[in-house]
Amino acid sequence: MKLFPVMPILIVLVLSGCNDDTSEQKEFIDQVKASTTPKVDSIPELTKFEHFEYSAGQLRSPFVAPQPEIIQNKLTQIKNCLHPDQERRREPLEKYPLDNLAMKGTIGSGGLVWALITAADETLHRVTVGNYLGSYDGKVKVVSNDYIELVELIPDGSGCWKERLTKLEMLEAATDGAN
Repeated sequence: MKLFPVMPILIVLVLSGCNDDTSEQKEFIDQVKASTTPKVDSIPELTKFEHFEYSAGQLRSPFVAPQPEIIQNKLTQIKNCLHPDQERRREPLEKYPLDNLAMKGTIGSGGLVWALITAADETLHRVTVGNYLGSYDGKVKVVSNDYIELVELIPDGSGCWKERLTKLEMLEAATDGAN
């Protein structure tokens, strides 16, 4: 109740702020606009675009390790020396280096012996004499119960290849000594 006599005074003060005369504000805004002119830099001259032609598309990717087949194809072949048959169909185990292959055992039927090989991706393959495996055109020559003997063709850097005899031996199963 004590606020009731003060209320008319407050209403008069509030309503006196609602004035239609905004000429002072407009004058101030015009003054600020006149004193601050924006500085715009001139548009730079455009340089002529020169098209870049990427010419390394057919080269080997720098993010992929070189493959022996690609290296072999790049070397010039000399006619009077040993070189791998580029026309023959590649076999699945030729995409793995020999250190990624392991002999697990053998199976046989009717005098024909196959070696059981596991690749790095844990797939099981069977190979026999005449099959190819490894990165260097390794042709299987002998399949025994304990090893596979193969002949690889290794590039010598001058466009020829040399034969290398390699054995892939069966891994011995670990024994735990329990009787």
